[in-house]
Amino acid sequence: MTHEEQVIRTVQKAMPAVVSVVVAKDLSSLEAQGFPFFGMPEELFEESEDEIIDRLPKTDDGKIRIGGGSGFVVDSSGIVLTNKHVVTDKDAEYTVVTQDEKKYSARVVARDPINDVAILKVEAKDMPILELGDSNNIILGQTVIAVGNALGEFKNTVSTGIVSGLSRLISAVTDMKGNVERLRGLIQTDAAINPGNSGGPLVNLRGEVIGINSAVVFGAQNIGFAIPINKAKEDLEDVKKYGHIRKPFLGVRYLMLNKAIQRKLNLITDHGCLVLREKHGHGIVKGSAADLAGIREGDVIIEAAGTKLDEKTTLEDILDKMKIGDALQMKIWRAGKEFEAEVKLGERS
Repeated sequence: MTHEEQVIRTVQKAMPAVVSVVVAKDLSSLEAQGFPFFGMPEELFEESEDEIIDRLPKTDDGKIRIGGGSGFVVDSSGIVLTNKHVVTDKDAEYTVVTQDEKKYSARVVARDPINDVAILKVEAKDMPILELGDSNNIILGQTVIAVGNALGEFKNTVSTGIVSGLSRLISAVTDMKGNVERLRGLIQTDAAINPGNSGGPLVNLRGEVIGINSAVVFGAQNIGFAIPINKAKEDLEDVKKYGHIRKPFLGVRYLMLNKAIQRKLNLITDHGCLVLREKHGHGIVKGSAADLAGIREGDVIIEAAGTKLDEKTTLEDILDKMKIGDALQMKIWRAGKEFEAEVKLGERS
């Protein structure tokens, strides 16, 4: 079989299980947020509010479409994987649209608190599915295919490329409020990934999903990223077994240190996690594992699980490899002195 024949066969296998995810809200909910002028004087706009609303895309029941993405079916009973940032609005209505234009109301079953993964459920039977591969066996240079709803407009878009890099770390905007999240351990690919592709599958030539298309670098060419599918497989197992996603939780808010921050704050170390409060909140979550272990605001966690913490290896990276109930050994600076602490990790609520 030629390479071209392999690609065509894989696309034909994958396409029926790839869906579009439509995000919509009631006009009243949007107006409560200041839509359509968002606080700006109406006279600055050439069109009236009614004219703007009339030409906006709407769902069949009249709701305003405010976004969308892609997803894929992993269980014939209607379990769909997508990105968390596609379904981040808890007040929105989500609709899954299949390749043959069937529409299903979707319920968000779970949002991964750490990885850009979400699980949806639609009421359907005998849906075509995609098999999940093993992202631990990905090889640099192997051929991959990205499928999704490019730009929210071009359904069933297919692009091919190779795995260009592994274990990438990026910071990405993950919601409409502009919040930025660190995404770790990503697959880099030169297969074209566009806005709207988010949540769609990245598949190998056997038609197995090895990643969930998640992010692009604007201003660059042919640099896209996908969440390794093994992270989503863990989430699926948690939901199946416990009804929700379970992640270990320490309970600290922190700032990663570097030489510039060390100089600015006159600290004794240029690496580690400085435990500090945010503008609205505390540095230590009350009742959390960190609280019970006596960690305080102002402490600097310089080492965890025998690993030095810095901007390349953060506390989050360490926690991602641990399980609920594990004992985490840490080295901490406090008031110029170093001491060790053991924390039994709890569960993130």
